[in-house]
Amino acid sequence: MKFVTAAKEGSSQREVRRTFKMLREVWMSIGVEKLDMHEGITVKALLDSGATGMFMDKRMVARHGFKLQKLERLIMVRNVDGTNNSEGAITHQVECNVYYKGYVERMRMDICDLGKTEVILGILWLAVHNPEINWETGEVKMTRCPPLCGGGSQTKEKIKRVVTIEEEKIVR
Repeated sequence: MKFVTAAKEGSSQREVRRTFKMLREVWMSIGVEKLDMHEGITVKALLDSGATGMFMDKRMVARHGFKLQKLERLIMVRNVDGTNNSEGAITHQVECNVYYKGYVERMRMDICDLGKTEVILGILWLAVHNPEINWETGEVKMTRCPPLCGGGSQTKEKIKRVVTIEEEKIVR
């Protein structure tokens, strides 16, 4: 944030304006752990209120050897303009542990082509956890998690159970 001062023409008074650069995107550096091997990697996750779920890039999944779980039903992927995504439907998901500054959660992420993005945490995740976001610096704090989550006070031994779609509806 910076303060700009400017003198008005023909006046001895100065005008002070506060300006700051607002971020258009917020990214979190998170740890993602494979459940079968307990190996973890650090990835960049985009917080995206326009996305409906939690997603992991299919190339990243293959590169790091995450265990895929086939979905019972396909999930059609729609682009922002309402057209079907050229990569087709989502057919698999990954169950993993996610770590962020003392916060731990077990979650399922749908696998699809995210381009250069590794992970997307969408509106369901944002609504349930209601993270505190500083739009000027991009800092994300997990200060408003619901009791179901534990608000970041969990340890690895006390990782919460996977939130299913039905449970997400109850939380809302």
